[in-house]
Amino acid sequence: MTSLSAVFARSKPAVESILALAFPLLILLSSGFCSTAHAQDHTAHDMHAAMSMPMEEEMDSAMAAKLLADKRESEFNHHLAGFFVVLAGLFILAEADIRYRWPSVRYAWPLCFILSGFFVLIWSDTELWPFGPQSWYYGLTHHLEVLQHKIFAVLLLGVGVLELQRARGILRARWSGWIFPLLAVAGSSLLFFHEHQAGMHGAHHSAVMQRIQAQHFSFSMAGFGIGLSKGLAETKFKWQPFFERLFPALLIALGALLMVYAE
Repeated sequence: MTSLSAVFARSKPAVESILALAFPLLILLSSGFCSTAHAQDHTAHDMHAAMSMPMEEEMDSAMAAKLLADKRESEFNHHLAGFFVVLAGLFILAEADIRYRWPSVRYAWPLCFILSGFFVLIWSDTELWPFGPQSWYYGLTHHLEVLQHKIFAVLLLGVGVLELQRARGILRARWSGWIFPLLAVAGSSLLFFHEHQAGMHGAHHSAVMQRIQAQHFSFSMAGFGIGLSKGLAETKFKWQPFFERLFPALLIALGALLMVYAE
């Protein structure tokens, strides 16, 4: 019995790592299945709607080009944000192994969030100044989607700055460890109400909107998992090491979902 206990004790970290990786894999597989199912359910309906659409309602070439440009911009924004999130998760996973050779690695993952936040804040809506003719005041007060994008940017910047201060040892209060989980839950909840105007036009708009909603639902579920696992990783109890591994694994899963986002 003693030898069996010793074997289990030695294998426990490996088991925790396997379980921590299994949860993100399940999220990736389930999100892919949901997106495919939604697209298949609505393709036939959209084809019928497109065939019955009056000629005067069809988009002209200029509108089609604008929608295509918006689609590519939106996908690129999601992909680059996902890259930063994956990078943050990888830095967290690697920190235990390389922090003695590279002590500043503890600053790397908060900086990924800060970079992502700046990108979303400035480039997520190019119809705003300085890229487009609209003022920020008009965009924020007349377009809910723009306002939501900027809220997401502020959440990313807030998490990045907070965790950077914690990594520097400036912020040591116990409550500071729960700001990230709370912001993650807030951002994930906001995704349930996220508007996406680009998918509301075109012959296959119903299938596009269903696909967009299914993908954002996956982002939300991953975000809730990240918030919960981060909070438990900050809590001293038996399963803390498991959640310390699960948290970055879920970050990588969310980043991967963002990097394969398609409208």
